[in-house]
Amino acid sequence: MVALTPEILVVFAIVVATLVLFATEPVPVDIVAIGVMVTLMLLGPVSELLAALGIVAAPLAGISADQGISGFASAATITVLAMFVLSAGVRNTGLVQLLGAAVSRYTGESEPRQLLATVGAVGPVSGFINNTAAVAVLLPMVTDIAHEGRTSPSKLLMPLSFASMLGGTLTLVGTSTNILASEIAARPEFLGRPFGMFEFTALGALVTVVGTAYLLTVGRWLTPERIPPAAELTEEFDMAGYLTEVAVRADSPLVGQTVRAGLEATPLDVDLLQLVRDDEVFIEPLGPKVIREGDIFAVRTDRDTLVELLDVEGLELVPTTVDDDELERPEERVNLVEVVVAPGSELVGETLASTAFRQRYDATVLALRRGSRLLRDRLDHTRLRPGDTMLVQATADSIERLDADPTFIVAGEVEHPAYRHERIPVAVAIVAGVVLAAALGFVPIVVSALAGALAMVLTGCLRPTQVYDAVQWDVIFLLAGVIPLGIALEESGAAALLAEFVVEAGTVLPLWGVLGLFYVVTALLTNVVSNNASVVLMIPVAFEAAVELGADPLAFLFAVTFAASTAFMTPVGYQTNLFVYGPGGYRFTDYVRVGAPLQALLTLVTTAGILFLWPPV
Repeated sequence: MVALTPEILVVFAIVVATLVLFATEPVPVDIVAIGVMVTLMLLGPVSELLAALGIVAAPLAGISADQGISGFASAATITVLAMFVLSAGVRNTGLVQLLGAAVSRYTGESEPRQLLATVGAVGPVSGFINNTAAVAVLLPMVTDIAHEGRTSPSKLLMPLSFASMLGGTLTLVGTSTNILASEIAARPEFLGRPFGMFEFTALGALVTVVGTAYLLTVGRWLTPERIPPAAELTEEFDMAGYLTEVAVRADSPLVGQTVRAGLEATPLDVDLLQLVRDDEVFIEPLGPKVIREGDIFAVRTDRDTLVELLDVEGLELVPTTVDDDELERPEERVNLVEVVVAPGSELVGETLASTAFRQRYDATVLALRRGSRLLRDRLDHTRLRPGDTMLVQATADSIERLDADPTFIVAGEVEHPAYRHERIPVAVAIVAGVVLAAALGFVPIVVSALAGALAMVLTGCLRPTQVYDAVQWDVIFLLAGVIPLGIALEESGAAALLAEFVVEAGTVLPLWGVLGLFYVVTALLTNVVSNNASVVLMIPVAFEAAVELGADPLAFLFAVTFAASTAFMTPVGYQTNLFVYGPGGYRFTDYVRVGAPLQALLTLVTTAGILFLWPPV
């Protein structure tokens, strides 16, 4: 029986505090993870000081500095970093965009075909490039398919996210969760070896096939149509009452003033979208232009503010409807697009005003969708959250800059003249080489992934300056920060104590029931906190429990890994769920409605598959 020591109590307290902070996100999760790492390293020195002062009876055994920063040198962290670079190299060739064009030709206006193509495309792709990157790349394609086929994007985007998670279970490199679980399993105190590249592919294929069948049948029926099918974005964002045109009268006090001094400085809630003068259209930057009689401005505002604007500024209403045709002018290279705020974006917690979004990108935000809510007032002062979807008007050049910025995901295909189509065979060969080298045991996955990332640059698939932008640094810091927490759980005895409680459950449950219990607990935990944090917390407990029960630890580790890789019940459970939250217009409960039955189904399927493929005893 493991004794309940002060070290275990402190580690449990840190775990509980970490889970609360992950779930509530008062600060980004990667910052929380770094805070956990620092806290664990300070535990020993601070408790020694307190013991010397007589405040506590005895110092606590924390983790060493080397153990604390071991996450930055972890093979899992480096492998995930390299996989981001590999994914960017593939994206840079335009391969996925060519795939999207082929899929669009196949689907037409048939929703079942669109759904089949979406799920069928993202699943296999997610097995070989990071599934988070796969969704980021395919989201514009799926959004365009929905618009062109007059289908609600809500019917396709949640299946896109779920299918990417299913596909991520096919190989070791499909998700960062798989890579991290393999790295932890390779420690001497656990399996002493990493997972093989295709070691769990059979189980992943079973999960993917069953999950895909669910998404195409029951899931299709349960997935709500939150955004009505619409050919125009202004209609989709319900902008009819917020967009209008006003003309400058001869007696207006604005005549002779610059736009910046006369209109942009107004305290009224008004956004200027474009200026029409002598049949010529001007958009951002409008500030330096001098206002003339007869100038026509397209504006975003509400009716009450419009009345005040007309009265105070000497403007008159232009009797016309402002729609996509008015705001999108191909000859002027002006477009409307949806732009998603990515998790980990530097804009999270900031406002459009504080980040100078309009000036920085020469782009105007007309509306913002947060889940199923539409925001169209006081946009400049609304604090942005991960998954927020902005309706943006900008030139083609500005949209390309937004698309190249990892802070955003542009939910619509962007023409990239810089796509290197001639490098497609090279990029595919590099990814295949990475997978084969690791699968055949020629080199560890971290070596093959790094070699592949370097090859992407040396062969011209990726420019050196693009490498750093390709990496999702919040994920890297999250991994590096939570890995020491797993070490603390193991070394303090907390994992062994939790395992004993699970073993007690083994006296009432059969072995397959305990295995299923680990899947359920890990899945529930992952739906609230980070998937990587769940793996770090649960793998030590699962291993200890398997040893105590006399079962094969590998079976229990796979149960934890698969549960942490498939979080369907909340938008915060997995990054890909957040990616589609805004563009799909979903409510929080929609994930429970569609995801809970799938989670329950996969609990049975995964547990049965593990029992068949890796009998625990």
